[in-house]
Amino acid sequence: MSMHLTVEAHVAAVFSIEATGRDAVLCGSLENNLILDTYAAVLERAGVAVRPLSIRLHNEIPLGMGCGSSAAALLAGVALADHFGALALGDAGIVAEASRIEGHPDNVAACWYGGMTVSAVDGDVVRVATFEGDPAWEMMLAVQSSSLATKKARALLPESYSKADAVFNVQRVALLTAAFAQGRLDLLKTGMQDRMHQPYRMEACPLLKSLLPLAAEPEIAGVALSGAGPSVLIFLAKDTNTLAAETRLRSVLGTDVELLALQIAGGVERTFL
Repeated sequence: MSMHLTVEAHVAAVFSIEATGRDAVLCGSLENNLILDTYAAVLERAGVAVRPLSIRLHNEIPLGMGCGSSAAALLAGVALADHFGALALGDAGIVAEASRIEGHPDNVAACWYGGMTVSAVDGDVVRVATFEGDPAWEMMLAVQSSSLATKKARALLPESYSKADAVFNVQRVALLTAAFAQGRLDLLKTGMQDRMHQPYRMEACPLLKSLLPLAAEPEIAGVALSGAGPSVLIFLAKDTNTLAAETRLRSVLGTDVELLALQIAGGVERTFL
């Protein structure tokens, strides 16, 4: 999605962070900072000295809202370690290292490569395929005021699923991937359906309960949780503009919920001076 974490870093005498954007106070803290902790951990694991950095960052990603903020921070930390530690990881190595730390490649691969990215771990290798996606596809992201920890969201899921639910989701995943590969916005309404995650997270994600019925309306191309939630992602149908969509969503949600107009974004851009 077209929300970014922008990081500028230089070697310095001591660590410092100047943060702007969303949640600037949290992003600018030196304590329990995921970017700095990851940067140091990757270098220490590689046996390379940790050089203090002066960092300026601008964050556009809501924290703890199922929008990939932790994946972006992890990747920033690994990329900084790769550059300042001369690790020569390259794109695949950065994604593999971030996936190892995260425990899975789903979010970090999508964050690094952009577009519609599917990934899987195969031994020590992360297999990745990316479709750039249609930049004309428009989305609205509904963000509630309280966050939902990914660990808590995962704990809401059952230990096993019925064969019918597994087949239902496999079919939808295949259709969703084909929708992005072929630019078929019309397939999202079915492709974004889910029986494995959303029914069990409904109570913890009240926005989903309010917005999921809108998937049946012709102005909406598809509705689903963003990541583990609690934010909800709404794809707009071809002839629906953001003003009309926001008016409809406000009629359901009221004025207290933040709505962000987004598009499909490309991958990471790096500049070295």
